[in-house]
Amino acid sequence: MNILLLGKNGQVGWELQRALAPLGSVVALDLDDCGDLCGDLQDQEGLRRTLRTLKPAITVNAAAWTAVDKAEEEKEAATRINGLAPAILAEEIRRLNGWLIHYSSDYVYDGSGHLPWTETAPTGPLNHYGKSKLQGDEAIMASGCRHLIFRTSWVYARRGNNFAKTMLRLAREREILQVIEDQVGAPAGADLIADVTAHCLRSALKDETLSGLYHLAPSGTTSWHGYASFVVEKAREAGEILAVREIRPIPTSAYPTPAQRPLNSRLHTRKLETRFGLHLPSWQDGVHRMIQEITGKTS
Repeated sequence: MNILLLGKNGQVGWELQRALAPLGSVVALDLDDCGDLCGDLQDQEGLRRTLRTLKPAITVNAAAWTAVDKAEEEKEAATRINGLAPAILAEEIRRLNGWLIHYSSDYVYDGSGHLPWTETAPTGPLNHYGKSKLQGDEAIMASGCRHLIFRTSWVYARRGNNFAKTMLRLAREREILQVIEDQVGAPAGADLIADVTAHCLRSALKDETLSGLYHLAPSGTTSWHGYASFVVEKAREAGEILAVREIRPIPTSAYPTPAQRPLNSRLHTRKLETRFGLHLPSWQDGVHRMIQEITGKTS
């Protein structure tokens, strides 16, 4: 089976190279691949040419514009990558009678209330990044192609930069950290996202009625403050010498950004768990494992 993976060097894309390998022959592309096979989501004709050349049974789009604040300044580019490119992928994949796997975001919701968002909840993005992601979702769902769209939240990975690494670096340098406490969600590991994707794809290939939109996040919730506190606690348990002695909670209003963030990023995952027979681990499990890898304390 021929699989096309876009965004191979991103957090999720890197893990997908591993997770998808047992399912078939994977052609993995990224932004810099601009020859006969194109991985640049801004190159619409290149994307069409790539799909028509490879004729993949499965296309996995792990590429995206992820710079949330920068999207407020460069709206056109963010829209091309997050909104228009998925529409082109979906159109071509429908012609091929293939499958499209795509990743979306909790930022498509307005962050109101305190209950987890279900897949049928009204959307209402607060920033252009969220609007562009929603545009891509809607284009795929309207295209008629077979698809799995996974909306996830607070994605992190051992590879590259992430919130936990930033907190550890600052905790080594500063005695006091200030971290937002009124934004709530669940940190989702790229390895978990990739493994769940492969599991769901196996099932969907046998039962195309599983095509649809799903929420994918670990169980449990925390705030950015709670996340930072957990990271520092586990790092200390692993023997890290840290300067930090206090992690102060602050409201979102004390840390203004160009793009407004949703306060409630809780995602309801029952649909995913029920339809695919999954048990999603707690967010603490994945973060603890990452901290052990970062600190070298894996015993």
